[in-house]
Amino acid sequence: MPAKRELTMRQIRQMLRLARDGVSAREIGRTLGVARSTIQDNLKRALTAGLAWPLAGDLTDAVLEQRLFAHAGVRRGFRRRREPDWASLARELKRPGVNLMVLWEEYRAVHPEGYGYSRFCDLFREFDRRLSPTMRQDHPAGDKVFVDYSGKKIMIVDRETGVVRDAEIFVAVLGASNYTYAEATWTQTLPDWIEAHVRMFRFFGGVPRLVVPDNLKSGVHRASFYDPEINRSYGMMASHYGVGILPARPRKPRDKAKVEAGVRFAQTYILGRLRRQTFFSLAEANAAVAAALERINAHIMRRLGVSRRQLFETVEMSVLASLPDADYQFAEWRVARVSLDYHVEIDGFFYSVPHGLIREQVDVRATTRTIELFHRGSRVAAHQRRYGGRRHGTDPDHMPSAHRRYAEWTPERFRRWGRSIGLNTEGLVLAILANRPHPEQGFRTCLGVLRLFKDLDPERAELIAARAVAVRALTYKSIASIIANKLDRSARPTDDVVVDHPNLRGPGYFH
Repeated sequence: MPAKRELTMRQIRQMLRLARDGVSAREIGRTLGVARSTIQDNLKRALTAGLAWPLAGDLTDAVLEQRLFAHAGVRRGFRRRREPDWASLARELKRPGVNLMVLWEEYRAVHPEGYGYSRFCDLFREFDRRLSPTMRQDHPAGDKVFVDYSGKKIMIVDRETGVVRDAEIFVAVLGASNYTYAEATWTQTLPDWIEAHVRMFRFFGGVPRLVVPDNLKSGVHRASFYDPEINRSYGMMASHYGVGILPARPRKPRDKAKVEAGVRFAQTYILGRLRRQTFFSLAEANAAVAAALERINAHIMRRLGVSRRQLFETVEMSVLASLPDADYQFAEWRVARVSLDYHVEIDGFFYSVPHGLIREQVDVRATTRTIELFHRGSRVAAHQRRYGGRRHGTDPDHMPSAHRRYAEWTPERFRRWGRSIGLNTEGLVLAILANRPHPEQGFRTCLGVLRLFKDLDPERAELIAARAVAVRALTYKSIASIIANKLDRSARPTDDVVVDHPNLRGPGYFH
């Protein structure tokens, strides 16, 4: 191996020319900006190698360097001491707690005549530089997984319509072993992004310490080296698995070199090899992706001499954290404010919270089946999610006491109350309820009539009811006016009231 030198080949040529012209070593050193001893050493090397100015025209810099600095008596590419298996050491270095000092001590225990620590490190770094940039990053086993979406997409054809739809390719690469996971998802939106992580952890059979995403909007609201803002739903997924989120720094390509290399591998092994296949469903595409993924992880890495799977199984799998008992269930988190009717609107439907939280801000956790509402970290309400039917989901316990009593009323209950006074009052209740687009909209009027009739004797109440139906006075205000002005005197208590309304025709309207 060439010895260390301090002059460039251009300077050495200039040194030989000046020496030929009789310039002293001191003056040559002053001209070239180096010490006199350096010039003397290089002139001695030139003399030993039989080199003098003028040099041959076909003498290249590489040949000149080899002749000046090659060790005498040592063939090029030949090392005088026993060397370790550098690829094996590179694999061992990925294990937790292993460093070059540990590896050197183990090497010297087997080869006492071997290289010293300094030379050992130089030789390892020389080997290390020949690895790909991804392999040269220092990622301890079980420390990081790098995740991103490929810029290329896979086409899926609808078998019935022939419409072509593009699917995204999610790629994840473990830092130490390069063990790779990939799958096709329809979009890069939050549900697909998080559910791809869930399947990724299941594929690895464990959880690393950190997930490094490339600042995808689905996962990172605001990219920042010092204080990245993580999406709430993404953060809850990370909390479920006990993993940290460490977004790659913006405009720092080395932070994401690992996953970018994995993306290129995915594009070559997956998209490149599947480009002539036609897929008719996402499941069909993912079956082909899984087969290609097997080839990726079984591929022998040239410099290390092992596959990604072998490296994962021997170095990384055992140090991953255990998976939780159950997979994370995707839930979208939102922030909402409680309205005056103590309900929160979510996708056009309304869900109640305790009435004391009116105007308060609450956190909403929405899954496909449930709606949960939290206030200051405590769950205050839970509802079955609605996609149709009535728009309001109201828990009676959330109502003020007066509202709760109101909610307990039904059309049949009002009718029974009216019948307990007499036929005219029952007819009035039926007329009030039938006069509204929805019977519930007449409940408040019926409650008002109940209060008005509370202190009246049944005979007068019947007269007032008959008068109200006769003149179509079907509001609280008009019935109160009849009572105040004693207009019930013109109605006879034996009058039978008949309510003629299309909603009341036919049996069982309120049953």
